[in-house]
Amino acid sequence: MKKTLFDHKIGKGITRPPANLELYGDAGFRAFSIVCAWSIIFLILFILWMIGEQALPAMERYGLHFLTGTTWDVNKENFSVLPEIWGTIYSSMLALLGGGVLGITVAIFLTENFIHDRLAYLFRLMIELLAAIPSVVYGLWGIYVLIPLLRPVAHTLHEYFSWIPFFETELSGPGMAPAALVLAIMILPTVAAISVDAFRQIPAKVKEATYGMGTTRAEAIFKVLIPTASSGLLAALVLGFGRALGETMALAMLIGNSNQISLSWFSPANTLASLMASSFPEAGKVEAQALMYAALVLLLITFLVNLGGLFIQQATMRKFEGIK
Repeated sequence: MKKTLFDHKIGKGITRPPANLELYGDAGFRAFSIVCAWSIIFLILFILWMIGEQALPAMERYGLHFLTGTTWDVNKENFSVLPEIWGTIYSSMLALLGGGVLGITVAIFLTENFIHDRLAYLFRLMIELLAAIPSVVYGLWGIYVLIPLLRPVAHTLHEYFSWIPFFETELSGPGMAPAALVLAIMILPTVAAISVDAFRQIPAKVKEATYGMGTTRAEAIFKVLIPTASSGLLAALVLGFGRALGETMALAMLIGNSNQISLSWFSPANTLASLMASSFPEAGKVEAQALMYAALVLLLITFLVNLGGLFIQQATMRKFEGIK
């Protein structure tokens, strides 16, 4: 008599009672997982405690003026980081505007049957390879390729549209525009990869029902598919924004390291991460404490961005996916 699959599993497959060794293995793996999860929390608290302890003298000395002042004077030991906070958020938002829109567009292009599956896989592989390029290489590419390409465009925009605050200065070299463009390219793999997964998680019956109602492809994408995948797309944008906030080396090479606040895309600026990267090697004791204070500010900004992104994601899931 031929054995069925069910008969084959009885006594030999997954239906048999677990052995003592397997029970011990499951308990050990559960304990290991709990330890790893708590280790992440303790590691974050340990990092905050270490940075906070070293930043405490600067916090007591400069107080909240550290966040509202515009001076970074090593000789007078007068430190404040408002221009760096502005540069960090402004460059990241510009990068998100470019990299976020391009990443979601690429995800739509790769998942909605615009090209053959094998070609889409090749495109996705090439985009993900962008994440493997070291940031210092991006910085060098920006200096020797991107800035010379941007300079005539920036000169034209400034000549004819200098009355617009975004173009009120000329691009003389490193500045906000090349830094934001390189950041947009650097966050593109993150945004595109997570957005592709978000679109692929949409049930096939949703797409079939959408096209069955006679909608065009554009209507299906903008009115059904994007709202359905909105929580995943928002997660992609938040992670991309967080990636842009913490980028260091490429920005240190491209943004100009100038302690000023400006809306102009072509003026030099500075960010918290690039300030720390460029100042730490030669910092004295007081400046090092101020830099640790700046690191604490950057951690706080990153934490608030992730918290805000999580809140928006939950609100979007409740609105479009009916998840409470």
